[in-house]
Amino acid sequence: MASRLLNWMYGSTWLVSEQEAIGLMALVLTLGALLLLVLRPLTLLPLGDAAASSLGLPVARVRLLLLLLASVLTAAATVVIGPLSFVGLIAPHLARVLGQQTVGRQLLVAALAGGLLLAIADYLARVAVFPNQLPSGLLAALVGGVYFLWGLSRHGRH
Repeated sequence: MASRLLNWMYGSTWLVSEQEAIGLMALVLTLGALLLLVLRPLTLLPLGDAAASSLGLPVARVRLLLLLLASVLTAAATVVIGPLSFVGLIAPHLARVLGQQTVGRQLLVAALAGGLLLAIADYLARVAVFPNQLPSGLLAALVGGVYFLWGLSRHGRH
C-alpha cells in the first residue's frame, strides 16, 4: 500500500487500471463538452466585471460554475494519476505560444498539448531506464521546472 501511495505521489501512470482510465476519460469528455457552453463567459470575463455584467453575464454565478468545473476536472485527474501539476501549467502557455488567440482554440490546443506532453513524458519515463520505469510525474516535473525557470527569466526581461 505504501509503495502504491508513493507511486501516486510521483505521478506514476503504470498502476492505473483500465477501469480507472476509462472512467476518467468518460468524465473528462463529459465535462470537456460542458466547456463548450462556457466559451462566451470565458471570453467575457477578462474584460472585467463591469463590462461582462453589462453584456448580460451573471459574473458571480459564472465564476462559481467555472471554479466548480475546474475543481472537478482537476480532482478527477489527480485522484487517478497523481499530482502532475506541471502539465497543467505548461499546456495553456504552450497553446498561446502556438498562436491560439480565441478561448475555444486555446482550450482545445491546451488539452491536446497537455495530453501529448503527458504521453511523451510517460513514454520517456518507461524507456529512459529500461527495464525499470521512472514515474512520469518526475520526468514531467523536470521538464516543467526547466520551462518554469525559463519563463521566469523571460518575464523579468520584459
